[in-house]
Amino acid sequence: MGHWFQQNIVEPGKLPLLLALSAFVLTFAITRMITRMIRAGKGPFRNFTPGGVHVHHVVPGVVLSVVGGFGAVASGQHGAAAGIFAVVFAVGAGLVLDEFALILHLDDVYWTEEGRQSVEVVVLTASLVLLVLAGFSPLGVDELSGEQQQNRLGVVLTYLVNFGFVLIALFKGKARMAVIGTLIPFIALIGALRLARPASLWAKRFYRRRHRARARAVLRAYHHDVRWAGPRRRFQDLIGGAPDRNPLPGPRPGDGGT
Repeated sequence: MGHWFQQNIVEPGKLPLLLALSAFVLTFAITRMITRMIRAGKGPFRNFTPGGVHVHHVVPGVVLSVVGGFGAVASGQHGAAAGIFAVVFAVGAGLVLDEFALILHLDDVYWTEEGRQSVEVVVLTASLVLLVLAGFSPLGVDELSGEQQQNRLGVVLTYLVNFGFVLIALFKGKARMAVIGTLIPFIALIGALRLARPASLWAKRFYRRRHRARARAVLRAYHHDVRWAGPRRRFQDLIGGAPDRNPLPGPRPGDGGT
């Protein structure tokens, strides 16, 4: 095990990335645990409100991300400094993305249905970092042989073709497949070939006069959403906490700012 770790993690310079992924996931888990305790009124934790101003944890998250990011760029891939700055950056990123929905909506939606977007972004981010750690590269260029990589035209065409699949999947309303497809081109290819989501830019442009295609897209999207909406919501509730079913207007006690 030690030899494998040295050969596949330490020597390729992936140790900072592994530390960052671990710190990112741990930060999100601890933050959600604390905010759920604040929401329930349990434990010693309370919202941080100096001078009556509610300071959300996205604020220290931004500071840590800036410090860790610049430090990581300056320190390179090896050495103790690289690992330390990677952890600092990951802790900041975990705090920031835990309140992604707040930044997106410019409103305190932490415990609302819109707040689920934060959980989705955190899970997607952790999945992408895990794929990079496992050896996947953007747009699949590492899959080329050494001879193919020396052919600049082949590399450029590979980038363009795979990036085209990603763009098509994105325009078809399959954002998750498009993002994951940047690292696994086969996923982007599937998203590019399948029917577009009915509300996507692709459907509005190309299905406008193709009534059968639009009807099939609506039916497929309906069946997909019915099949996966329940499991996805239960998974989000498990790791992020269930949102308020009937949120009241105005400030909400224990809304997640720490």
